Amino acid sequence: MRSSPLRNRYYFLGDALALTITPFVALWLRFESTAWIDAHLALVLAYTFPLIAVRLGIASIFHLYRTLWNYASALDVKYIFGTATVSGIVALIWGGIFLPYMMPELGRFPLSAIILDSILFGLAIIAPRALARAGFSRITGKRKTPAKRAVIIGAGQTGKIIAKELLTNPESQLHPVAFLDDNKSIRGKRLYNLPVAGSLDELPSVLRAFKAQEAVIAIPSAAGGVIRQVVRAANAAGVHTHTVPSLTEILAQPSSISTLREVRIEDLLRRAPIQTELKSVRRMITDHTVLVTGAGGSIGSELCRQISRLDPERLIILGHGENSIFETLHELRASMPNVKVIPVIADIRNRARIMRIFAEYKPHSVFHAAAHKHVPLMEGNVAEAITNNVAGTRNVVQAAGLTGSKHFVLISSDKAVRPTSVMGATKRVAEQIVQTAASEYGLNFVSVRFGNVLGSRGSVVPTFLRQIRSGGPVTITHPEMRRYFMTIPEAVQLVLQAGALGHGGEVFVLDMGEPIKIVDLATDIIRLSGLEVGSDIQIQFTGMRPGEKMYEEMFFSSESASPTGHEKILRAKAVEVPAQAIQRIEKMLEAAWNTTPSVTLRNMLHEIVPGYTNGETDITVGEARVTPLWNPKMPTPAGLPAMGRNGQKTPTPATAPIADMRLPS
Repeated sequence: MRSSPLRNRYYFLGDALALTITPFVALWLRFESTAWIDAHLALVLAYTFPLIAVRLGIASIFHLYRTLWNYASALDVKYIFGTATVSGIVALIWGGIFLPYMMPELGRFPLSAIILDSILFGLAIIAPRALARAGFSRITGKRKTPAKRAVIIGAGQTGKIIAKELLTNPESQLHPVAFLDDNKSIRGKRLYNLPVAGSLDELPSVLRAFKAQEAVIAIPSAAGGVIRQVVRAANAAGVHTHTVPSLTEILAQPSSISTLREVRIEDLLRRAPIQTELKSVRRMITDHTVLVTGAGGSIGSELCRQISRLDPERLIILGHGENSIFETLHELRASMPNVKVIPVIADIRNRARIMRIFAEYKPHSVFHAAAHKHVPLMEGNVAEAITNNVAGTRNVVQAAGLTGSKHFVLISSDKAVRPTSVMGATKRVAEQIVQTAASEYGLNFVSVRFGNVLGSRGSVVPTFLRQIRSGGPVTITHPEMRRYFMTIPEAVQLVLQAGALGHGGEVFVLDMGEPIKIVDLATDIIRLSGLEVGSDIQIQFTGMRPGEKMYEEMFFSSESASPTGHEKILRAKAVEVPAQAIQRIEKMLEAAWNTTPSVTLRNMLHEIVPGYTNGETDITVGEARVTPLWNPKMPTPAGLPAMGRNGQKTPTPATAPIADMRLPS
């Protein structure tokens, strides 16, 4: 940023005047009189005036007339020191070597006076610029309205940026009074004339001692435990809390580092940033056609955002709800205009429609996020859960296999482990379908299993916020209920990484950290809303709902977990899916389409997923001859390679249209 021409002229004229005067002042200081100057005036003039033009040129080279000194920082001081140093060297060469050689009759200019002259010139160019900066700070630092006293937690680089911004910005509503930091080496020192008053453990006493009204967390890398500690201590002291964005937010938008915001529930669960090995992820996305089902949902839309940043050739966003797909489409077109995004409205249960879509676009990678996910709702709508989560997955998997998709990733759930709900059981069946498909097609088809994500539609956090806005109570099923939580961007990053790690048939499990008590989560949300549990908002325990578990698990006992190339992802190599399970899946799907009673469907699920427990009376399901899920002889659309076992191509009937494929009745 350049300063105005008028201000440039003032600095230039001031420097020229200083260069005219400083040699005389240096000689006066050297000899403590003007007698030597009077006796050697010709030498003084011969030394002074040629150097004026040279020194001004050096100052110009070092940008002294292009810097906004009102906004100068410590980094800009290097220009002044550079100018003073180079001009001093030039003065020594000119006065100590060239003048005696060129004009020996004039004598030699005293070396000590040359050094004094260089020092005085340096001070002369520093003084007006420092005064301009100090005067500007006084003007901008004058607040229009009283500011609240704030303690800054973290005296690192971010803390310094925040302190400087708050001290100099007259619009700021906060005035820093102290720092807190666990670094013992800076304890008791001062930054921007503010004391480093103690460690994080001393937060309550420091807040009281400095009469603080706000606490600012200036540690972008702070873990969720640190955020929770600060927020709870500040709330106990009646102090409001702000924070800087997390590292993930700063990387996405670097300008946000000095932007304070309210502490959000995601901050309380903040973990170390996820290291993504982008090279392997890019291999399955960059310059390829990628298809995402459920692209209008919380996970699906975030998948689309992150995939679009990796330069796919085409991104197919598929969903059943037109409004959510419309919103995702316009968000992507606004943020990533160079990515070709193709919206597709389709029901994954419509087998023929899904086959047509895959036949047209032939996606290289498929991320299957479409599913019914709400546990209590699916308990009352068993057939819908089965037809969507199982039949829908089968349709998408078959279409991907038949059109040669190289990567397929199913978004699964921790509720698929020893399921006590219809939703969890159907997710486990979907995992089995993907595992069998990987074997049949010989392709990289995998499942990724993780727990709850914060902020997804219908999840616990939006529900709690809605209840708080309506005045309460906040309802929780049981005081000991615990769940794994992860933010949506974290989960999607790991889903992409897991897709790149897979070889086919694996179930990957994401490291969700430690399970969190739902009642603790609710308490934190109430406090972040500026309210207190008991006095402002009540917490009410309603009892466990059908299909719910007290604790979620990530593995079956029969699964062996092994590490992968990523520290946050584990590989669960499940046992082989028995052949009779495939037959039972097909029979269950036929039953679901034929409005079979829920009790029968539940027991069919139990036969397919032995770990599934439900409260209904067992009903024996007889064996029946059914069409295998992956029949190499199944009719395939004209022009598509029919994929048999291990990816081998089988003859394709030239006239077999898509409409000939058997649809559920």
